[in-house]
Amino acid sequence: MTASQPLETDIETRFAEHRTRLAAMSFPRALGVGDRAVDFELPNAQGRQVRLADQLERGPVVLTFYRGAWCPFCNLQLRSLQQDLPEIEALRASLLAVSPQLPDGSRAMVDKHGLSFEVLSDLDSAVASAYGITFVLPPIDQALFLEVGND
Repeated sequence: MTASQPLETDIETRFAEHRTRLAAMSFPRALGVGDRAVDFELPNAQGRQVRLADQLERGPVVLTFYRGAWCPFCNLQLRSLQQDLPEIEALRASLLAVSPQLPDGSRAMVDKHGLSFEVLSDLDSAVASAYGITFVLPPIDQALFLEVGND
């Protein structure tokens, strides 16, 4: 056992506790089945504006929100969605992924994972808030994220 192992174990334990807190959250303002989607316009990974209403004119839209390139779970989700994209497109639907990260971060995600769907930047989380899915991390989680270098 090295000197760094107890620290790594502590971080792993604290992230496990963080996941438990996340799983216990509820989002009473989140849109539900049958609710009208809130229209928005956001920049994609290349800086071009993409509007939900324009996408909906072409057909159904699969809309997913993710935390950012730093989130390993989000990376898995986006790679899985890329694999499922032919099925989504076979239904004449398009896929939009929304994150609070900068367009440069979105471009890095697109390049790194070979994503061929739109990855959009919701810098102030206004769209996520309109959909009722934002939350504030409790101080204990804020400290954890800062400790591991994620602000």
